[in-house]
Amino acid sequence: MVKLRRYLHENPELSFEEVKTPIMIAEYLEELGIEVKRGVGGRGVVGMIRGGKPGKTIAIRADFDALPIAEETDVPYKSKVPGVMHACGHDAHTATLLGIAKVLSENRAELSGNVVLIHQFAEELSPGGAKPMIDDGCLDGVDAIFGTHIWSTMPVGEVSYCSGPVMAASDAFDIEIIGKGGHGAAPHETIDSIVVASQFVTSIQQIVSRNMDPLKSAVISVGSFHAGNAFNVIADKVKLNGTVRTFDPAVQDEIIEKLERHLKGVCEASGATYTFEYRKGYPAVVNHEAETNHLAEVAKTIVGEENVNKMDPMMGGEDFAYYLQEVPGTFFFTGAGNEAEGIVYPHHHPKFNLDEKSMLIAAKVLTKAVIAYMEDATNGIEREEQVENKA
Repeated sequence: MVKLRRYLHENPELSFEEVKTPIMIAEYLEELGIEVKRGVGGRGVVGMIRGGKPGKTIAIRADFDALPIAEETDVPYKSKVPGVMHACGHDAHTATLLGIAKVLSENRAELSGNVVLIHQFAEELSPGGAKPMIDDGCLDGVDAIFGTHIWSTMPVGEVSYCSGPVMAASDAFDIEIIGKGGHGAAPHETIDSIVVASQFVTSIQQIVSRNMDPLKSAVISVGSFHAGNAFNVIADKVKLNGTVRTFDPAVQDEIIEKLERHLKGVCEASGATYTFEYRKGYPAVVNHEAETNHLAEVAKTIVGEENVNKMDPMMGGEDFAYYLQEVPGTFFFTGAGNEAEGIVYPHHHPKFNLDEKSMLIAAKVLTKAVIAYMEDATNGIEREEQVENKA
């Protein structure tokens, strides 16, 4: 897994531009004698390991795209692609799933069911690769799905889980406020778009703090504010964009309505006009209770009960959400930080790295979770048959 991860780290590919990575994955799986479908949903790869005994079909998903970030680490396997880096651990996700594939393929005769290996492209860039892969049949016949995110800001050796909403819906908005430009010395002859936009940015801080139920989480952040290019000119236009994060679809819809209401109000008061574009991104990741509890119990047998933690939901987004809308499953976090080795930087940072021992932990937890889930399902069916026979 370390060898595979380092190869991928040296050769990153951006979302929707993955060419060599899916070929490498498919060839590796085929060499293991695994059934492979290429080009699933566009650039995805799906492997099928058919067990020697009847049972459930369980999927495991890993993503393999990289980010447009120039790497600043000094590792010997540093990215060879200028301006592109695996800064979110997707190289480790892929290497972990390939390691699992090798172990399960070598023991397929003992499996009570089938395992679907979903290697997904383009998680980092909406609309993402999950939805097109699902539309192309990657979940056909699947009874449950498991996935993990290797997490650099959590110590290696720990596993975190959460039932219900665990990651937020991640949306974006683009706004242009159009005023009337003019000389900085004659503001009365203008409609100052910067002042109007500033009022809007200040105004929308009230949406979460004063208009929403405080027990329902939400975030509104303006990420960019662009206007003008001269010190003595009042700009005629301002462009803003930002993000909204929510867990509840009703809260999401209310924020959309209130954003435009605030925008319309400040523009009308000043005589400005506007354009407003809102793009819904990935939905919230909502873990299923039974599968999450199952995963937590399995993890305790791998890393010890003291190292398995129930986590609070986070506001980051993930298109694993789409899989969980179709089949039961859970998405958990595997610690990969190591302060002693300087592995302390967050995801999407140019100095991001991870403790590679986390891959072994993730592989063990996922493998045991799948096998135990199969065995529980098989035993449950056998118990039902025994009851029916007695009846």
